[in-house]
Amino acid sequence: MFNKDKVKLGIAPIAWTNDDMPDLGKENTFEQCISEMALAGFTGSEVGNKYPRDTKVLKKALELRNMQIASAWFSSFLTTKPYEETAKAFIEHRDFLHEMGAKVVVVSEQGHSIQGQMETPVFDGKYVMNEEEWKILAEGLNKLGALAAEKDMKLVYHHHMGTVVQTTEEIDKLMEMTDESLVYLLFDSGHLVYSGENALEVLTKYVNRVKHVHLKDIRSSIVNKVKEEKLSFLKGVRLGAFTVPGDGDIDFEPLFKVLAENNYEGWLLVEAEQDPAIANPFEYAVKARKYISEKIGQ
Repeated sequence: MFNKDKVKLGIAPIAWTNDDMPDLGKENTFEQCISEMALAGFTGSEVGNKYPRDTKVLKKALELRNMQIASAWFSSFLTTKPYEETAKAFIEHRDFLHEMGAKVVVVSEQGHSIQGQMETPVFDGKYVMNEEEWKILAEGLNKLGALAAEKDMKLVYHHHMGTVVQTTEEIDKLMEMTDESLVYLLFDSGHLVYSGENALEVLTKYVNRVKHVHLKDIRSSIVNKVKEEKLSFLKGVRLGAFTVPGDGDIDFEPLFKVLAENNYEGWLLVEAEQDPAIANPFEYAVKARKYISEKIGQ
């Protein structure tokens, strides 16, 4: 289905240790996390809060397990802080990822974000940008994209629940306002479906600009509860709104088909933040890997 030399399979550490809620998985070590990833059949990972920042130490631990770093999340604050602050932090982040061999930098605008607020309703509390803020965001991302290009890397923008770029309309606007040679898209199945968007339509429209993929599944019953009871994004995570592909309500076959038919190259990265005390990370990693193997044959 995919060119096996061009597509790699990875998984995010957020199932083992949660960056936004450190009490989730606090007992799980970095070594356990990457060992179980490798044992489940994955060859790549993004970077979690327990990963060593010393590249020599990190490389040694990963190489022992035949693992690579696919990318890592970067929070930009282009709409709420001076550009220079974000640029400085971005360059440091970019250089770390470049040293680790990553080809993309995951960026999400966190100015006005409510994703990390425990009491703010994720649907009702979402911020909507004005035209001036859109212009600031687009221009800032173009500049960051140029900084990524200096290292032959790509900036992939992560649309995300509770942030200023969540809906199809917002993704359309961002793609229209940014330079397609500098700003690319991270396609996240779970965040789109959670938001009520048509994930297949979004992927089909922007597939040639998609340079990184998060395979995230949802449990619709929990998402509906979050919406009806006006719960926050974090409370939704604790309740189990997200899960791995093959365990939730998203049909990934049409998504895989569009990616394969358009010769997608890069990482397919399982990402599903759950409470590891409820959803054993290794068990769910194995479940995801088996499902992906069944669907794409690798």
